[in-house]
Amino acid sequence: MVVEGAVPEMQPPHDGYEGEPASNVAQGAWVLYEWANQTYFSLITIFLFPPFFTQVLAANPIEGQAYWGYVQATAGITIALFSPLLGAMADAAGPRKPWIVFTTLLCAAGCFSLWFAVPGQPLLPVAVALVVAAVGMEFTIIFANAMLPTIASDRRIGLLSGIGIGVGQLAAIVALVLVLLLLQLPGEVSASFIPDEPLFGLSKEAYETDRIVGPISGLWFVVFMLPLLLLVPDQKAKGLGRREAARQGLIRLVATIRAAGHFRNIAIYLVSRMLFYDGMTAIFVFGGILAASLFGWGAMEMAVYGIWVTLFAAFGAFVGGWADLKLGSKRTLVWSLVGVLATFIVLLSFDRDMIFYVIEVPVAEDAAAFTTVPQQLFLLTVGLFGMTVGPVIASSRTMMARISPKEMMTEFFGLFALVGKATAWIAPLLIGIVTEVTQNQRFGLMITVPLILIGLIGLLFVKEERASAVVH
Repeated sequence: MVVEGAVPEMQPPHDGYEGEPASNVAQGAWVLYEWANQTYFSLITIFLFPPFFTQVLAANPIEGQAYWGYVQATAGITIALFSPLLGAMADAAGPRKPWIVFTTLLCAAGCFSLWFAVPGQPLLPVAVALVVAAVGMEFTIIFANAMLPTIASDRRIGLLSGIGIGVGQLAAIVALVLVLLLLQLPGEVSASFIPDEPLFGLSKEAYETDRIVGPISGLWFVVFMLPLLLLVPDQKAKGLGRREAARQGLIRLVATIRAAGHFRNIAIYLVSRMLFYDGMTAIFVFGGILAASLFGWGAMEMAVYGIWVTLFAAFGAFVGGWADLKLGSKRTLVWSLVGVLATFIVLLSFDRDMIFYVIEVPVAEDAAAFTTVPQQLFLLTVGLFGMTVGPVIASSRTMMARISPKEMMTEFFGLFALVGKATAWIAPLLIGIVTEVTQNQRFGLMITVPLILIGLIGLLFVKEERASAVVH
């Protein structure tokens, strides 16, 4: 049966479409899980806690950056080592919700522990809390992602994935704006819509306004995970105890690795996704560093920059979900990656007083932020870049859901996480090496182009069809 509104040759096999496996309410509750997790990323891993960690908690910024790298590497290695096995164990046992409850509470515990990140204290407890939070979050994402194909038809998983990513980006914007306006900026910026003092009587001198982002993220995560836990139907239990589930999960994982030839299509996709996703993520992270360096943007300007890019990424994810429904995951990914490459090449063409590589633009020395033509065109282009990133995030997950065997969904999402985390250090390392050797930020960032391009070419060889499970 050909799915309505999609390209016939790109459709996965069907058992017959007779409606959605779960209600619209359940599917909406699953979407809210994206709203739940994005606050952690926006507050703790990207915008607010890293500067506090590197500039206040650490003895100096160099030590802080080194320790931050060690924290991310430790979390990544832990996730890479255990995610496939846990995914296989969950598939062997059946239900995903018990795992989600445990990993959600694990992440929340790590987040709440950041309240005790007091300056002058050893960094090790803070580092442990960050690793615990990261591991809990990533494992929760593995199990929650694996629920999507069991609650939505192949026809709708792309749309739901896109909506979920878009909703998550909106959550990131809401959380960042609220924390900035109500906690970080009071006393620093004078405006009618900003309180004179931080809310809740928090002390800036004791860095309570910085430390509170941990508990806020943990509480936000737990509260907004409740709809998924209460309203989304779970897989039926298979009657296995924990020890037997672990044994069966290990057997499944070993058998899956041995059967790599059987999953050749998935393997090609995972490697391709690893390359283009690493390159795209590096642009997302280092693009802000480039902008701050080129235009002299400070904290407030970078916050505006982050909100601006995230807003466009959210819009792109919503549009990408619709495109995934109409065109299929592969075509949506291909065209979105072409957009990522095109907009990135244009982004590199701007300088403080230059646009499109060769056109010089007179800029006053005391020009205010966002008032010059190069800055405005940079913001416009980075917005378009964000809009192409959104569909890549959403459809890369949907593509995995479309081509993985339904009986091994959590296991393959564990491998999905493994491949993503195991190589996440490659692009930043290459950027650092090339930048240091050439002493040029643009040359350093250009290393992402071949990564994305090779990943895009590999994607062209991936078939959008569901693999059959192997007998374990």
